[in-house]
Amino acid sequence: MAAEIKIANPPALGRPLGPYSHVARVKAAEFVFIAGQVAVDRDGNVIGIGDFEAQCRQAFANLAAALASVGAGWGNIAQFTTYLVHSQDIGKFAAYRAREFPQLFPNGAYPPNTLLIVDRLVNEALLVEVQAIAAL
Repeated sequence: MAAEIKIANPPALGRPLGPYSHVARVKAAEFVFIAGQVAVDRDGNVIGIGDFEAQCRQAFANLAAALASVGAGWGNIAQFTTYLVHSQDIGKFAAYRAREFPQLFPNGAYPPNTLLIVDRLVNEALLVEVQAIAAL
């Protein structure tokens, strides 16, 4: 059974404030929970110290690798949770998603995303972390 993910934005909730949706209804045989991915390479080196854009690219590249490892792709994502260290990076993250998500989700059905501002991540040089739930 292939996963069936229906993305919705109920009128009662209003329009999303960015490239995400309010609801994902999922029928799946299996779920994949992907730990928060940060800007580290396969050797554990931080990529893009001080460069939010570079860190986003690496975090999403790591998510892509995690998805591929289970035979999944962006269309299998049911939900994201994003952690930022600085509230000043909210606009940068929104701009990154507005530019990149149309390629990752060409049908325009963007998964729900919860955005949290945290004090710090596992390594002080890290600025962004993205966790995902996928359905197979």
